[in-house]
Amino acid sequence: MKPGTTKPIVILGIESSCDETSASVCIDGRILSNVTATQKIHETYGGVIPEIASRVHQQNIIPVVDIALKNAKVSKNDIDAVAFTRGPGLLGALLVGTSFAKSFALALDIPIIEVNHMQGHIMAHFIDEPKPAFPFLCLTVSGGHTQIVRVNDYFDMELLGETTDDAAGEAFDKTAKILGLPYPGGPLIDRHAKLGNPAAFSFTEPQIPGLNFSFSGLKTQIMYFVKEQLKQNPHFLSERIDDICASVQQRIVTILLNKVKKASDETGIRQIAIAGGVSANSGLRETLQTWSREHHWDVFIPAFEYCTDNAGMIAITGYYKYLNQDFASQDISPLARMAVTG
Repeated sequence: MKPGTTKPIVILGIESSCDETSASVCIDGRILSNVTATQKIHETYGGVIPEIASRVHQQNIIPVVDIALKNAKVSKNDIDAVAFTRGPGLLGALLVGTSFAKSFALALDIPIIEVNHMQGHIMAHFIDEPKPAFPFLCLTVSGGHTQIVRVNDYFDMELLGETTDDAAGEAFDKTAKILGLPYPGGPLIDRHAKLGNPAAFSFTEPQIPGLNFSFSGLKTQIMYFVKEQLKQNPHFLSERIDDICASVQQRIVTILLNKVKKASDETGIRQIAIAGGVSANSGLRETLQTWSREHHWDVFIPAFEYCTDNAGMIAITGYYKYLNQDFASQDISPLARMAVTG
């Protein structure tokens, strides 16, 4: 509720950092709607084409917002502020969401709230119960980012480690390409992995000091492995695709969780959260639950719809920023790069 009133706080969230156009309505910290339009066109090209993404955002954003408002049973005049993803992401895509948020809010004479996309992924843990207590460690894993963040408060976050090259999501997608799987390849590897033997093939873990990650060497290792096997058996991929995917997935997951364990041991923090698109991976979720029992961790994983890029996480972040009266000015512009602690 607004201080000194009985009126609820209504936040409209807008997400447009890559190829998902999403809108969400949050009322007093509860997500009432979360609508996302996915751009299937990029599957044809084997990856996201930035110019096409921004054009499709322009087509989708008004219908998506309209549906989100109707699903939440609110009108535009009920909205108290518009939260939007400022970055990081594709600049053209971000520009669509930012421009819409600014003009929509200006027309209604309400404030705007900038949201860091990676902070949004972390804040997704405060949408549903159970919610982590501070401090906790959050492994944020997506197509473009892999980070371990110490979360001391809603907006007090410390980056402990990050990838020095490819992100975990890139490792999945590039492996899928090597294996001849269509884009997006990460979910397909997960699907094949469920049918395979994770101990069928062995891939070494990169020895990266501290809490940083590296996946480029693993990708190269997989590429040479597949080439060598195909020389011996041209049908290797079709015959062993499930086992390959299971083995690759297990190695990526153990790389991630070995660093999480190191961070937990160093900080003494045993509340562990995961966020980002790769946190939807079933192998990561199941292995994390297993490790939680072994290492006495309390584990927090958002609902599937709040793992991938979505406006629900932007709206909930906007709600907590609204409570702090943390508003942006109309001259704000999107940023392709933003630090999670910024």
